[in-house]
Amino acid sequence: MRIFMKKTWDVLVIGGGNAALCAAITAREAGASVLLLESAPRDWRGGNSVHTRNIRCMHDAPQDVLTDAYPEEEFWQDLYKVTGGITNETLARRVIRESATCRTWMRAHGVHFQPSLSGTLHLSRTNAFFMGGGKALVNAYYRSAQALGIEVRYESPVERIELQDGHFLAAHAGPPGALERISAKVCVLASGGFESNIAWQREAWGQNEQGEWPADQFAIRGTRFNMGVVLRDVIASGADPVGDPTQAHMVAVDARAPLFDGGISTRVDSVSLGIMVNVNGERFYDEGEDFWPKRYALWGRLIALQPRQLAHSIIDAKAIGRFMPAVFRGEKADSLESLGNKLGLPLEKFLETIRTFNAACRPGQFDHSIMDNCRTEGLTIGREPSTRRPILRIRSNLA
Repeated sequence: MRIFMKKTWDVLVIGGGNAALCAAITAREAGASVLLLESAPRDWRGGNSVHTRNIRCMHDAPQDVLTDAYPEEEFWQDLYKVTGGITNETLARRVIRESATCRTWMRAHGVHFQPSLSGTLHLSRTNAFFMGGGKALVNAYYRSAQALGIEVRYESPVERIELQDGHFLAAHAGPPGALERISAKVCVLASGGFESNIAWQREAWGQNEQGEWPADQFAIRGTRFNMGVVLRDVIASGADPVGDPTQAHMVAVDARAPLFDGGISTRVDSVSLGIMVNVNGERFYDEGEDFWPKRYALWGRLIALQPRQLAHSIIDAKAIGRFMPAVFRGEKADSLESLGNKLGLPLEKFLETIRTFNAACRPGQFDHSIMDNCRTEGLTIGREPSTRRPILRIRSNLA
């Protein structure tokens, strides 16, 4: 008679994106046996990491693909501003300092970097771009994991975590009806959030004053596999939830984008070069509050708070070619009246918004790559002054 013993792993990693892979590789290099569970099929592996393209890095002098300097204090102040001060400074500063050296580790595991491309040159000081983007990043890590002997199981969603007195015992994973109990000495939970779980998004966002459910209009530019199953399970088991579920990295994406996996090509990057109006033809935030790379992640939430969760980026000919275009073609018109009609905006209010904005603009030297001296005076929207120039002749709109 032969007796088969189920293996107990040293480290079980739940998730298949950047964080999970880095944890798995580090554990394996320390001598641990490692099993990684990815809920997606192999072709869709990598979570939201496949939709990334760069990493923000602190540096005190030029470094390979990074220009000038981006010191710790500036990085910290940028993070402090974008979070409104609601952040853990000790943790944040540790992340900032580690960002100065992590590229050496990344290169050792097959990741390559490249200089900023046209349309992203203003990021060359703060961000190092992955050659091939996020897909190439995770592919490099999976190759490294395979070479190290890490076992990876695809299409292995975790249904629940088994705990005893707050300690991990096992994960129950696999397709419905064929769950396997997988035990390990240590478990790393890196399975992402719940952005693809629309029911949970509805629960988090609720209804607005117009009786709408904002979550019903969201386009999830990332993976469809982040359902938050593990997150909800550990919270139900007593883990402390931290933060506001409606505060997230939410960017403005084209309203015509697919529900899931649209990726960065659906992001609207023209916001800071014009004005944003909601479906009522009204501005609702200062588009030029700060340098665009420090503010783009606010705009998804700002739009989510607007009626129908929809807004239009209005730009003129001077802005063309100065931002990364979205994958969908915008509307064009030779007059504001024509554009307003094409967009279905209340024309009188839309024209009033443009006239008021243009009247408030003061002369300056326009330079989209820096915080230039173009500004408005006397407007009460967002933060004053708005670092903008007049909208002259409308040439394009990106919804």
